[in-house]
Amino acid sequence: MKLLLVGGAGHVGKLITPYLKRQHTLRVLDLAPPTEPGVEFVEGSVLDPDAIRRAIDGVDAFVWLAMRHGQGGMVTTQDVDTILSNYDLNTKALHLFLYLAQQAGLKRGVYTSSMSVHYRDRKFYPAEETVSLDSPSVYGLSKGLGEQICAYFARWFGMDILGLRISGPRARADYLAQRRDPKRAGDGSYVHPLDEEDMANAYLAAVNALGDTPRYESIYIVGDETGAEHDLSKAERLIGWRPQSHRLLNP
Repeated sequence: MKLLLVGGAGHVGKLITPYLKRQHTLRVLDLAPPTEPGVEFVEGSVLDPDAIRRAIDGVDAFVWLAMRHGQGGMVTTQDVDTILSNYDLNTKALHLFLYLAQQAGLKRGVYTSSMSVHYRDRKFYPAEETVSLDSPSVYGLSKGLGEQICAYFARWFGMDILGLRISGPRARADYLAQRRDPKRAGDGSYVHPLDEEDMANAYLAAVNALGDTPRYESIYIVGDETGAEHDLSKAERLIGWRPQSHRLLNP
């Protein structure tokens, strides 16, 4: 399958690209080129309709990875640049991309959401549909609005989109270091680190689960293998995913 990684040169894209490349042909749409060799590159902004049209030509599915640097789900600090850039990427650019994608017949994709769509001072996160989108941060708020945009395109334009609410994406060395010495996030909340391979496997599983039936579903993708704070049953049911990298802690 040929996949378009929208914003694939960013942090999450860099972590998952080597894994996705093993199973799929990849193209990246971004302002900066991908660091992984052997990946096709379309230079351009996600706010540029011409760049989007070039990027979506001939691909089978997309993975939306474009985002500004995230804010935690307990942050209220914001400024004009934070507001404008988050809305530009997480709502306006997303809406434009999905409109042009479905117009070109590209109707299957994975949306990168965030656990920051929720207020993060909860002790437990039950089923995805039962937890409010109540983030105090402009990042989390706009990512939640992005989920609603995906649901809109699923309902009215027949798209099949799975949204992954990821949390704490880490390179392997950082994941192992944090698991061995847990730290609280900068906003005071605890973040379960998510290993790069676990995260990539979630994207691969989500891509493989895409079909032709219109839907939008949000899925927790969190490195909480015991399920102590997150109900990961939907991830297991819909895409067959559970974190596995914790096994590296006890070789």
